[in-house]
Amino acid sequence: MGWKINKIRNAEMPSDTSSIAQLIQEMVDQQRSKVLKVARELVVDATPEDIRNPQDFPELSTDALFNYEDGILTGYLSMQTALRSQERNESNGLE
Repeated sequence: MGWKINKIRNAEMPSDTSSIAQLIQEMVDQQRSKVLKVARELVVDATPEDIRNPQDFPELSTDALFNYEDGILTGYLSMQTALRSQERNESNGLE
């Protein structure tokens, strides 16, 4: 397994922030779908709005798998926000 880690470390990272932003958006979209799928296993008629407010559904807010997948989504969204902030700062000459 060590060679995989080294291969990843040595991989060339994209320098174009638009390609990174696109990749993050794809990750967010995929994870949103996954969170909604898990939610619908617990609350059959759950909507995308419902997963943004899981505290309204005890079945969601107390489920370990839902909270795990939702936490991953939250991390991706935080990464997306940080990248957008960095891009904005760079375009304004701030660093």
